[in-house]
Amino acid sequence: MTTIGFIRHGVTAWNKEGRAQGSTDVPLDEEGIQMAERVANRMEHEEWDVIYTSPLIRAKRTAEIIAEKQPTLDFLIDKRLGEIGGGLIEGTTEEERVAKWGTEWRKQDIGFEPEETIISRGMSFIEDVKEAYPGKRILVVSHGGFIGRLLHALIPNGEFAKDIGNTSVTVVELQEDENLCHLFNCTNHLEAREV
Repeated sequence: MTTIGFIRHGVTAWNKEGRAQGSTDVPLDEEGIQMAERVANRMEHEEWDVIYTSPLIRAKRTAEIIAEKQPTLDFLIDKRLGEIGGGLIEGTTEEERVAKWGTEWRKQDIGFEPEETIISRGMSFIEDVKEAYPGKRILVVSHGGFIGRLLHALIPNGEFAKDIGNTSVTVVELQEDENLCHLFNCTNHLEAREV
């Protein structure tokens, strides 16, 4: 049974401004780097076998910070872990989207990556990891929208109502009949005080 630890990247300036990032390559801001350092400190005390990351700089930098604490981990980049393509909304705020396309902007044909494409690339990655690393523990650093959709595909009856928090940790055990989520959207490392 393979275990996947999903980690969302640290915060960016666009996250704070409420701008849709999608496949736009937005870097971590200073706070995002600090968040990545905190999740790295947490993961350092856990046993993992390999770390995969999205190629987008906000996820890749988060993964690099985690990997610095665990230099023996294989470090792999996989484009299938990139964020959902947002089409024309990338770089815009909710207010700007409403002004441009109206309150029903989500129903417009404005270049969103199709749902089936997102799930297909995510499940393709999962199947490859299960085959390559049976019984291993794999860290995956990716993006909130992508992780959220992949969780719903892996655990269709799961209750994952909340948005995925920056640097949150979600742990899924891949099993033959039914996948199990042991930890969801955990950000305890951000609340811990420095000593």
